[in-house]
Amino acid sequence: MIQNSTISPTLSTVEVNKMLRNTYMLLSMTLAFAAVCAGIAMALKISPLMSLGLSIGGLVLLFVTLRKADTAAGLFWVFAFTGMEGASLGYILNHYVGVANGPGLIMQALALTSLIFVSLSAYALTTKKDFSFMGGFLFAGLIVMIGMAIINIFVQSSLMFMIMNAGIAMIMTGLILYDTSRIVNGGETNYIRATVSLFLNFLNLFISILHLLGMGSDD
Repeated sequence: MIQNSTISPTLSTVEVNKMLRNTYMLLSMTLAFAAVCAGIAMALKISPLMSLGLSIGGLVLLFVTLRKADTAAGLFWVFAFTGMEGASLGYILNHYVGVANGPGLIMQALALTSLIFVSLSAYALTTKKDFSFMGGFLFAGLIVMIGMAIINIFVQSSLMFMIMNAGIAMIMTGLILYDTSRIVNGGETNYIRATVSLFLNFLNLFISILHLLGMGSDD
């Protein structure tokens, strides 16, 4: 009995470390692949309609990826999903490249996103705090942001747009803590699903920060 109680936590720690290693390795690979796809879409100068189509296609692939996460095909689908999501950014990135100091804004948004992501992930990993209590609040916040986005399609308010992106940025910071905490504390045991969650957190945080930084330069 004493031997079992001693070995169990060690095995659990080994499993968690393996999960973390696989997740962050796959995350870095998918982010790099998404960046390549975004660059290709920029070079092709995709239209707003094409960007929307890729976003919808990415949403479809998201559900497929989550369904296939426990199978051998999961890796293929996670790259298909992240690649399409990256490509969907082509129009937005080209738009900001065309404004004053556009490339600088994109690099600032990427640097700030990376800094926030790494800092919050490191905090959740080192403290091992359980942030599961934030789940309901974050989900409610996402629903509110989706509602605001739909309303702003018709209202076209720059103030609402700014508030919405600030809200999304705050929610994504919370989700980084929440999702990393789930991995550390055993709430998520599939590294493909964990990668998808963290990828979406990073991507949406980047987009919201880019929009906020670009508000002053937007036409």
